[in-house]
Amino acid sequence: MVEKIQKKSGFVRRFYDWMLHWADSKYGLLALVVLSFAESSFFPIPPDVLLIALVLGATSRWYKYAFYCTLASVLGGLAGYGIGIFAWDTMGRWIVENVAHMTLVDVNGRPDIALPSYLISSMGSALGGEYLFQVYDHWNAWIVFVFGLTPLPYKLTTITAGVARVNLPIFLMASVAARACRFFLVAWLLHKWGEPAKLFIDRYFNLLCIAFVGLLIGGFVLLKLVF
Repeated sequence: MVEKIQKKSGFVRRFYDWMLHWADSKYGLLALVVLSFAESSFFPIPPDVLLIALVLGATSRWYKYAFYCTLASVLGGLAGYGIGIFAWDTMGRWIVENVAHMTLVDVNGRPDIALPSYLISSMGSALGGEYLFQVYDHWNAWIVFVFGLTPLPYKLTTITAGVARVNLPIFLMASVAARACRFFLVAWLLHKWGEPAKLFIDRYFNLLCIAFVGLLIGGFVLLKLVF
């Protein structure tokens, strides 16, 4: 078991290093676009890795890198949505289980995915359930924005959104908003503070995302109670 984990860790590390090497290449921006697209549907490593390296190498171009990273991620998300609709049984399930590393379990007669404990403990009943498709039942496409900001693999969100047949225009709007918030924030922090910002992002970014999402869902719940 330990050997299997070590092999898997080494495989991911090689992917990570391979992504980083593009930052020192004239094809850095193109690589960012391709990898951002791929990560939204099947690639295992988030594009933040290459985005951070590129922005640190040319901080004055932070907005350009963030824009192309966002655009490619949203287009890749549309591809993931298509996989969920048209190729769930042949491709989507395999990606969810083997790339996103989520276990499908039977819940009320349908395959579903248990949400991470940190999401359940931080957001509680506001999510609408402890399983992913239960949350889609409760929030529909709006949850795409929330999950797009969390440490959950974005490919998991895009593929399952297709399976759940969420509203496509809202899915696209939520994807644009979520990915732009994430990538522009990362790029701006690096532009503003450079290497210290990288250390801050590495250590606290996921926690800040979860805290922000908790406040966001709290706002949704308040609106539902009021209206």
